Amino acid sequence: MRNNYHRFMAKSSRSSTPPASSSARPSSKSPADISQEPGREHVHAVVRAMSLLKAFDGGDEVFLSLTELARRTGMHKPTALRLARTLALSRFLVQREDGAWRLGPAAGWIGSRYQAQFDVGSVIEPILVRLAAETGESASFYVHEGNLRSCLMRCDGPNARPDHPRSGELLPLELGAPGRAILAALGEPGDLYERIRRRGFHWARAERSTGAAAVAAAVRGGQGMVLGAVSTSGPVERLTPVALRKLAPITVAAARQLGLALGGVPATALRATWHP
Repeated sequence: MRNNYHRFMAKSSRSSTPPASSSARPSSKSPADISQEPGREHVHAVVRAMSLLKAFDGGDEVFLSLTELARRTGMHKPTALRLARTLALSRFLVQREDGAWRLGPAAGWIGSRYQAQFDVGSVIEPILVRLAAETGESASFYVHEGNLRSCLMRCDGPNARPDHPRSGELLPLELGAPGRAILAALGEPGDLYERIRRRGFHWARAERSTGAAAVAAAVRGGQGMVLGAVSTSGPVERLTPVALRKLAPITVAAARQLGLALGGVPATALRATWHP
């Protein structure tokens, strides 16, 4: 009887304690913190599977062993193998007889669809328009092939020179700020190009054309591939050395922005719009 009494009192004491209210202690996490928690806004297994596909960006190898896939993704080998086999079911990966893996035809089809639907002009033009508006000068994007460069797109400022290079016009790489910026990014040897690489830009006055001056920065896409150069240009009378140096940071920023926007586009896709 005494034992039953103690059990009853203990049960009553527990049941009389009010449950903790969810509103009594508000969460200290912001919406941004919550949205980044695993499982709330993304599926971790999908992120891991995509990292297997991205592992093939790390070099020129066509086939990667399971050990290398695990190393590049930071996964344990059993996890990498399970995800690779899952991707292989949809032909995003293909396994060779010796166990090595390569990208499958489904990955190639997705890539080709992306390139077919990607409007290069709609990506480049807004960046050049903004650069021209902010500087008041002309903004251009040059692509290169071999020892030549060509103006792929140009947005003129309010005081554009009438004799500026036309779209599609072929120019030598070794003359003018855009060409030298491209050469420096491609690894051209020499003290001049070392200085360009350290600064991240190059300016020139009356080098290719007696009345023109420009400052330019190289555009790098995915894996650091050199896609071309962005330049801000105008007449030498207005663009003094001091003025060109002041325009350099905004030109470099536009080149970086364009590189991010074109990151998934190979240089050959840009060159397809012109040919020397």
